[in-house]
Formats: sequence, C-alpha cells, structure tokens
Amino acid sequence: MKKRIVTLSTAILATSLLLAACGNNANDNAGAGNSANANQPAGNNPANTAANDGAAADPASGASGLVVASDMSKLPDVAKQRTDTIIVGLTDPSGAFTPYFQQSGYDGNVSGLLYTPLIKVDDKGLPTPGLAEKWEVSADNLTYTYHLRKDLKFSDGTPLTADDVAFTWTILYDKSYDGDSLVNTLNVKGGDAYKAGTATSVSGIKVIDPQTISVTLEKPNASALTVLGSDVLSKAYYGKDYKQGQLDYMKKLSGSPLGTGPYKLEKFIPGQEVRMVANENYFDGKPKTEHFIYKTAQGDTWQYLETGEVDYASFSATKENIDKLKAMGFVNILPYTPSNYGYLQLNLKHPALQDKLVRQALTYGLDRQSIYVDAAQGAGQIANIPSSLISWSYTEDGINPYKFDPEKAKQLLDQAGWKTGADGIREKDGKKLTIHYLGSKKPETDVFIAVAKEDFEALGIKFEPEVFADFNALVSKVEGGDYDMAAFSTSLLTDPADGLLQFIDGEIPGYDDPAFKELYAKGLATSNIDERKAVYKDIYKLLNDQLPVIFTSYKKNVYAYNGRIQNLSVSPFNGIAPSLPSWSLSQ
Repeated sequence: MKKRIVTLSTAILATSLLLAACGNNANDNAGAGNSANANQPAGNNPANTAANDGAAADPASGASGLVVASDMSKLPDVAKQRTDTIIVGLTDPSGAFTPYFQQSGYDGNVSGLLYTPLIKVDDKGLPTPGLAEKWEVSADNLTYTYHLRKDLKFSDGTPLTADDVAFTWTILYDKSYDGDSLVNTLNVKGGDAYKAGTATSVSGIKVIDPQTISVTLEKPNASALTVLGSDVLSKAYYGKDYKQGQLDYMKKLSGSPLGTGPYKLEKFIPGQEVRMVANENYFDGKPKTEHFIYKTAQGDTWQYLETGEVDYASFSATKENIDKLKAMGFVNILPYTPSNYGYLQLNLKHPALQDKLVRQALTYGLDRQSIYVDAAQGAGQIANIPSSLISWSYTEDGINPYKFDPEKAKQLLDQAGWKTGADGIREKDGKKLTIHYLGSKKPETDVFIAVAKEDFEALGIKFEPEVFADFNALVSKVEGGDYDMAAFSTSLLTDPADGLLQFIDGEIPGYDDPAFKELYAKGLATSNIDERKAVYKDIYKLLNDQLPVIFTSYKKNVYAYNGRIQNLSVSPFNGIAPSLPSWSLSQ
C-alpha cells in the first residue's frame, strides 16, 4: 500500500475536522501541499463558499447559504483575547511536512500552508497562476513550458529559480523515490533512463533561463499541467546531500521544511499543536494574521468551538447540528458539498473477496441508506461511482444503484458457492465467510458497526469489527494487510482521474485489471472534455459492476467559524488554503 493510504475513517465524521491540504492536481496538493491524493477520513474535506453553485447544492434544511453570526457578544473571552492568532483543529500529523515525502493527508494539511504550487486551481477546477505566472503547452500536448514569477524566494529569503523546479522533478524519477507523487507516472522523456541509472539527468527537463523551464512527455496526459505544476523544493537545501539513487536523507529534513507558502513552521509538538508564523517572503505578500495554529490534541470538537479554543470546525449538515451552531451566536455557518467520495476498501488479496459476486452481495446486503443518509439526518447521499458529486464527469446513466436488497445478496452468495453452515455462518471449501472490519474510535463507527453487523449476519456472514483509539495503530494494521474492510474518503478531487488513482497504482490490494488500465490511459490521452466524459462513463460502469471497493457516500457538511474571521472562503477543490493568507480578525 502506498504511503498516501493513511487516513482511515468510518462513515460520517460529524464531530471532527480535516482541512483540505489537497490540491496537486489539486491533489492533496494544489494549494495545499502534496497529498491531494492521500485518502482522508470520510466526510471531512473542505469545499466551497456558498456562492459556488456546485458546492452549495442541496444543503440540509436551514443551511441555504452563509448564515452570519447573530450575537458576537457570546464569543468566549479566550477567543476575544486573540489578536494575531487563528486556531483550527486537525488530527495529529506524522511530522513529515516535505511535499512528496509525507506520511499522511494530515501532513499535507500542514504543508499546504508551507508551500505554494507552480499552478493552482480555481473554484471551477481550472488552472490559475501560482509560482508560475504563465505557461504554454505545445500543439502536440507533449511539451509544457512554465514561466516563473520574478524575484521568487523561499521562506529563508534565498531565491527560487528554474533550477529548483528541475531538481524537484528529477528526484521524483530517482529509483529510490517511494512517495506518492504522480510526476513519475507522466512518462517524462528520459525519466525511465534516469530511474534505471543509465543517465545522470532527465533529458526531457530543460532549464531555459532562471525564470523558464520546459518538460517534454513521451505521450500526452490531460493531467500533466497541474501534476507538474505542484510544489517546488529548494535545490540548495534539499539537494545539498543528494546522490542519485539515495533519497533516505530527505526524511531527516521533514521536520524542518523550507517552503514557499504563506506560513513557516515555527514548532511541531506531537499530540498538541503545529505552530506556524507568517512568511514575510511569500510572493503574494505577508499574510494578514501573524500566527496560525493547528490544534492536534484529542478532544471534543463541539467543546473546543463552544469554549473558543478553536476558531473553525466542520460538522455534518444535520438540522440538529445547524440549529446548535446557530444557537452559539458567535459563529458564521457555511454549507458545502466537498469534491470527494467515500468508499469501503476491500482487501482483494483475500480469496473470498476476489469473487465479484461476493463483493456485489456485500453491497446489496449493506443498508447504506440507513448508515450514510438516515443516520446523518439526510446530510449525505449514496455514492455508486468513483467520482465527486460536483464533477463534470459525474453520471448515473447505466449505473447500478445497489439498493438494499438482502434477498438478492443471499442469491449471489449462493451462486458464489457459499452455503449456510450449522451455526448459520456461510462456508466454502471448509472456510467460513468472515469480514474483519477496521475503524477508528468515533460515534459514527458505532453506527456503521451496528448496522453492518445486523445486515451481514442476516446474510450468514460473520462480522468482526476492530476499533482503534490510536490512528497510527489502525494505519499499521491496514498497511500490514490484516483486514477485509476499512472505510476511506478520498481527498478533494479536481480532475476525474484523481478519483481513480487507487485503482491504478496498487493502492487497492489485489486489483489489477487490464480493461480498466486501458480506459484510464485513454481518459488521459485527450484534453477534449466530451471525449473524456465518454471514457469516464465507461470507467464508472466498469467499476460499478466490478466493485473493487464498495462506494458509500457523498457528504453534506457545514463549516462553523469565529464571526471575527474576515475574508474566509472555501474552494470545492482546495479547501481553505487559498483564502487563508487573507484571513484577519476583526476587533
């Protein structure tokens, strides 16, 4: 499993917060670092302002548009006393804050403020200037030329030039690189030779002058502009100890990142907080708020918000939650639908789950409506394809909705050869049908376990849930392959290809389908939206039938934030990162 498989979750995380650091393609990257493809806890990725038609679609009752704080006199004293500091909750990161070398999506949330990509994406998912002020793509869609802004600096004041961009792209083709970047999947000319050690440079990368660099691919790729246009690493800092084939030293630098973003790392205290200070060398001007803190201590998000210990939190958009937030009086409430989807990852290396009929039976036999919609008081919608609800590629045409049908599930299990034994549990070839489920310790996990246990046992499946209070222990268990099912949500997705990465890169254990790979490549081979849309429709129909994972839901959430915060906006593709440098606290 790739390192970006790091944030597991269960069902609806109504009381925890995950800020999207995602956005390289707007991967856990564009605008937020290099983990955009890192999986996140279901339902906690930030999205867009209410002004965005896609993000604000179908909000829960009472959440139609921004609700302004009604009584700022209720603001707790601790929050009133903060004059130059904004505090946001975040699950504890690992501390690997260098893009391309992160251990979790939460690391990406931090690096998203420490680094700025060459190319950002706007609220419609279209490319917009970052460190690069402009770019050109050749007529054959093979050569990309980036023009850097003048006088760019890293946070220590040293200059950023095309040599730093070349260094960044080059090390991602090093044979020792084992991170989650997609740059090394783009078939840059000469990349394979460099990886093999038969070349000392990547021939397709050309530094034209200090502000201009080009890169040539061997074949077109529709996502190349933003994938290549991600974060830039300082050659002087990160490359001083570099030797081809040896990147282990990079891990030692993870805790002391040198970036280009609006903030600099001041101090990381595991289990407590990540302190950042405004970067005076930020290309777009020093942020208005001097200090930004991610509070990573475990605790109740509602309590933290109510007492003023944090300024910002995310909740499921239930009427109950919205009414409770309105009653606080001192928070603005912003509805959004994130550009992601949830799914249950299945360990396809286990024999029983290698059978498509069994996977389909599990989907028919699980009451997803009760878990993801009814229990969330309507603040959710069932997902059946690997696409965000607001994507231009989203479709329901020809898609099986897998409505809850226990009898259909039983028929499929019978057809697959799983017969009910004397104890009521199905057996085949002397082995019982068992599902070992892993989840984190949260109230929503209890909802999932209660429904799944009843549903699966009614089918003759032994359901064995295992709940972890320690997130890292859960991750280790998943990476070790000792599970059958675990809940995930993708990070924020920009391009339709982003939602398919786990099926192409080995992230889903045991899934390797030639037909899917052919369609995936076809979808990236053209930039024509209509042509791509037709390809993705075929992909969605294929995966909807194969079910290498069980698609679960789309979330409807609300942001609640201190009414003193000015200039906050949220992107469906980049979360809060783009607007954060402009945040300020009114008196």
